[in-house]
Amino acid sequence: MKRASSRVAFTGLLAALALALAFLEGLLPPLPMMPPGAKLGLSNIATMYAAGTLGLPSALFLAVFKGLFALMTRGGVAGVMSLSGGLFSTFVMWLLLKHTKASLGIVGICGALAHNGAQLCAAYFLTSISVLFYVPFLLVFGVLTGLLTGLVLKLSIPPLERLKKYLG
Repeated sequence: MKRASSRVAFTGLLAALALALAFLEGLLPPLPMMPPGAKLGLSNIATMYAAGTLGLPSALFLAVFKGLFALMTRGGVAGVMSLSGGLFSTFVMWLLLKHTKASLGIVGICGALAHNGAQLCAAYFLTSISVLFYVPFLLVFGVLTGLLTGLVLKLSIPPLERLKKYLG
């Protein structure tokens, strides 16, 4: 019983971390040369960690939770974009973490590219084919931001593991 309750508590802490990172990222000014609406994806650090340590259900919960946060704070389109990208990228990251020996940098890049791809599909259905103009930009920024999130997660693993151990 203690194990289940500590898992729920740790998942809740990761959800809070993801929302805090998403909120803080929203306060940052847009980066030069980034396509409109593009973000660093810092909250995906919590999702990637959950996918690798807690499993797919917990990681998908975080993706849905972040999508609902986007829906409530930024509206319907942002919610759809967050959910589509978050769910697909979480699944891709989980597959890589559980079935390959890919580095966190590669997992972050693949997760960012999967996120961008799913969002482009959603945007295509919400708008028009003109969103394909973003593909080259999103490829470049997906690689850069995915590498960043993988690196930050690698640096964050020791304190996250200490917190996880503390909770039981």
